Amino acid sequence: MKRLIIRFSCIIALFAFAMPLGFSQKLRVYLDTKQFYSPTGENYLELYFQYVGYTLNYRGVEGGVQSELAISLRISREDSLIRSDAYRLMSPVMKDSIIDDFFDLRRYSLTPGAYQLQLSLVDMFGDQTPVQAKMSIQVEDYTRGIHLSDIEAVEYAYPDTSQGIFNKSGFTILPRLSTFYPSELSSIPCYFEVYHTNQLKDSVFGLKQSIVSVETNTELEAYTRYSKHTSSEVIRFLRNVDIADVPTGKYALTYTLISKGMADLAVKSYYFERSNDREIAFDFANMLIDPAFQASIHEDSVTYFLESLIPISKPAEIKNIISIIKEKNPEQQRKHIQAFWTKTSPVNPYASWLNYKGQVLLVEKLYSNNFQEGFETDRGRVYLQYGAPTNIIQREVSSTEYPYEIWQYNKIGQFSNRRFIFYNPDLVNNSYRLLHSDMLGELKNPGWPQILSTRNTNKGNIDNPNQNVQQTFGGTSEDFFRQY
Repeated sequence: MKRLIIRFSCIIALFAFAMPLGFSQKLRVYLDTKQFYSPTGENYLELYFQYVGYTLNYRGVEGGVQSELAISLRISREDSLIRSDAYRLMSPVMKDSIIDDFFDLRRYSLTPGAYQLQLSLVDMFGDQTPVQAKMSIQVEDYTRGIHLSDIEAVEYAYPDTSQGIFNKSGFTILPRLSTFYPSELSSIPCYFEVYHTNQLKDSVFGLKQSIVSVETNTELEAYTRYSKHTSSEVIRFLRNVDIADVPTGKYALTYTLISKGMADLAVKSYYFERSNDREIAFDFANMLIDPAFQASIHEDSVTYFLESLIPISKPAEIKNIISIIKEKNPEQQRKHIQAFWTKTSPVNPYASWLNYKGQVLLVEKLYSNNFQEGFETDRGRVYLQYGAPTNIIQREVSSTEYPYEIWQYNKIGQFSNRRFIFYNPDLVNNSYRLLHSDMLGELKNPGWPQILSTRNTNKGNIDNPNQNVQQTFGGTSEDFFRQY
């Protein structure tokens, strides 16, 4: 599965992982890809398209209105054309007052390797300006060895023996391209397959289902499930994963194949973001203050250290912290700090608290200014939330750009090579602000080079906010940002 660099005039980020193929005033489309294996011995790729209904043009037909798209698709490898497809797609007939999104799915058999996908889409009832995009795809070899397919999130599924394009394994399965799950959604329906377990010496294998926090790289043990299965060439799973009580955060739904001897055979993950602002209640009435916690917090700094938990807290926890601060009860504040770390790090809460306290004092020294504590600044918050960066590039003086810092992390949880760029448009007070990051859930600003060089750059347009940014002596931020 690959969702990678797509090039066109303007990128609009709606979903965390599903990528927008393009945007014009009248056409917006999203793409996701998943890889599977056929028992006939072929690797195949599924391309899922979600067409945003209100961005297309329609014409009247019997019973409502309908849109039409002309789609051209090319898959190449090392400049050689491997597959091409061109077709017309009609939307479902819609009531003119109820315009919904609609979906399309294409399957292509491909040998393992790296490919380039090129797409061209035309709204036949619009101005017929093509929306074009490119995407890199890596196809794995599922023909030999034990593997897990990609995990396909499901919008809905029902038993169906027809041969429609969304039919798979006796079900009609409509894919879910969004990886964001609000509190209104209490589960993740998903589909995946397991291949070649009949190659095991034993006739059975285990399957572990787990949810791992991307931010802390810790497993939510309450959601871990094990099951035993009989080995076979291909085994298909359609599961409904309960996330009703999963708190706000970024997670990986992970499936691990386990041999009878408890060895890991294959792993696959599906990344999602959860918003679940349920109130978190601590039993303060029956909580005993740990003398170690009490001794580690001076009387005049209890509120400060309680506030310092905000950068690593979920929204519901932040509400609790603010509420407790307003009560101005130091004993209650101490109890909350202890309860927070008992919940966050049950194995050794006191040691975890002391380590975090040291980090808070460090960011206070490095990043505080006249009107913000260190943990309140963007750099302090990122440091406390993700840890120390692997590399930092600092440029306090530039002839063309505001002072800036680029932080690069080799690893943040399950993610590799993530970058943050901070800048100081006020030129005083050590007040650096986050301008752009490629980390999931952080501020994304495609026009950051233009903003960073605002002092000597005219603004671009909505399609290309950086069109007037000139490479000048001293203006090296883009080169530094791309070098990782």
